[in-house]
Amino acid sequence: MSLSVQNHQRRVRIQPSRLRRLALRALDALGLSGREVHVTIVDDRSIRRMNEQYLGVRKPTDVLAFNLEGPGPVPLLGEVIISADTAARQAKGLRVPIAMEIDLLLVHGLLHLAGYDDCAPRRARAMHERAREILSEERRRVPDRLWTGLLS
Repeated sequence: MSLSVQNHQRRVRIQPSRLRRLALRALDALGLSGREVHVTIVDDRSIRRMNEQYLGVRKPTDVLAFNLEGPGPVPLLGEVIISADTAARQAKGLRVPIAMEIDLLLVHGLLHLAGYDDCAPRRARAMHERAREILSEERRRVPDRLWTGLLS
């Protein structure tokens, strides 16, 4: 199993070892331990470029997940890319620590790689509830305001 965390931005302090531990526990909870995942933390400019190139959306987003699975026994699952700038803005708006928002975005991206989808309300609710379960296992108390706008 290979899990890499790379930080390609300088505005927000990132602890790659903490994110790596969370990702490994989340993958285990999803039945995906042993799969290879790459996590990259970028700035808004970089994620905006990727969002436009791959999804045709000309604005930054908080997280992108690219499933890179191929046929055969290759353990590669995919890549999760998180904008630290957007995470910082969202954390400030929700009055939660930036690290907590980045944790949510990491788990959200991993859930996408696991096949979860948030396009329809019912599926989004299931996805967000699963994220809440995983994060609640990691932290003693996850404030309800972290879910503002995600769960109604």
